[in-house]
Amino acid sequence: MQDSRSEPQPEPRSGPTSWARPVWLDLTLIATAMVTTLWLLGQPPWCQCGSYRPWSWEIYSRHNSQHLIDPYTFTHVLHGILFFAALWPLRRRMPAGVRLKTAAVVEAAWEILENTPMIIERYREATISLDYYGDSIANSVFDLLACLAGYAIASRLKWYYSAAILIVVEVALLATIRDSLLLNIIMLVWPSDAILQWQSG
Repeated sequence: MQDSRSEPQPEPRSGPTSWARPVWLDLTLIATAMVTTLWLLGQPPWCQCGSYRPWSWEIYSRHNSQHLIDPYTFTHVLHGILFFAALWPLRRRMPAGVRLKTAAVVEAAWEILENTPMIIERYREATISLDYYGDSIANSVFDLLACLAGYAIASRLKWYYSAAILIVVEVALLATIRDSLLLNIIMLVWPSDAILQWQSG
């Protein structure tokens, strides 16, 4: 990962083939498709608890993943950093805007998958999220924005600064909520009783 200014610039095109949609419009379309799908899956627009606070730090409560921002928002920032790193080797074949939209599609697809009955039940069975019933639509939108923010941060920093951010966020989450992006992945793919006991401690 390097400064985005070092990327090769595509040659300008003229004529009808240059009528490319702006990146922000495609990102809006991606977000709209995600919101529509989540609505069809039956996810609530907002926390049904009656509180309109934009944030919630109570990961063991019904507020978790229902407001705009929660501790797991920071893991979505890390998604963006990791997506940028994964797509960086393709920079000579894939323009910057296309890579950004690819990251957005992957993140939106995960938000949809995460809110399917199969994954919701998996969270409830294998992780500390016993009261998890999926994300609110507002929370998913902000998770997507957090991912894009992480991607933008990584695109402007040297790789070692991005790596430092990733490590600091992971350690901070482990220290404060006994969870992190890495543990989340482990517990979804290969649950560990030892980790679950420590998280429940």
